Amino acid sequence: MFGAWPFHNITEGVKSSYKLQNAKGMEVKGREGEGEGGFTETEVTKIRLVRAVVETSFTASKEEDDMTIRRFLRARDLDVDKASAMFLKYLNWRHSFVPNGSISLSEVSNDVAQDKLFVQGHDKIGRPIAIIIGRKHFQNKNGLDAFKRFVVYAFDKLCASMPRGQEKFVGIGDLKGWGYSNSDVRGYISALTILQDYYPERLGKLFIIHAPYIFMKVWKIIYPFIDNQTKKKIVFVENKKVKSTLLEDIDESQLPEIYGGPLPLVRIQDC
Repeated sequence: MFGAWPFHNITEGVKSSYKLQNAKGMEVKGREGEGEGGFTETEVTKIRLVRAVVETSFTASKEEDDMTIRRFLRARDLDVDKASAMFLKYLNWRHSFVPNGSISLSEVSNDVAQDKLFVQGHDKIGRPIAIIIGRKHFQNKNGLDAFKRFVVYAFDKLCASMPRGQEKFVGIGDLKGWGYSNSDVRGYISALTILQDYYPERLGKLFIIHAPYIFMKVWKIIYPFIDNQTKKKIVFVENKKVKSTLLEDIDESQLPEIYGGPLPLVRIQDC
């Protein structure tokens, strides 16, 4: 799609002069071999390339921070063409689906009232933990778009709750008591699509716990819609090993109380 762009002209001087900024406008220096929170020289160059491509079609992309662009690059194995296409798709979607910049609580009142999504604690590397209570989810009576707005509202809240330097969250999908009345295949696939297409490199790991046998029939329908990178992050946990498995990634002091820790659940709207 973007193969004809003269990238060799754009790259001149980028490594030595381009200064990266995070979402708060703070300079982030790029150094080859830098750690999790830094940028390599290759990333510095390719972020600049993506900007050069996308800004010709969507000038508002200048408002996006460099860490966001890096996530799209990483999601496409640092391929500038593919990352640019993915990033432009995201910008157009965000502009049309979230025209005011954010989803208000009043727009997601039906899903919020179900009390099915909570945030509490951080894992051992500082990623916030989201807890989804599957038995409390029912199809939105106002239609699929209403549920999609809730998904965007939730992801935005999760991302906003991340400590400085952290870009990912951990999820616990608790399916204890889940039944066919909670089954919402279209909703599940829509949530996955939004995560994969518009929030790339945000999910660190998803633990699925207490999954009943009947859920696996639904899982077989959903599974083909999950990309390979996301599949690697999903872990089904045996019922007898829930706490021990969670403790591999989460200190006991950071566990929600429903899993044997000290922390009470906090509703997504209150985080």
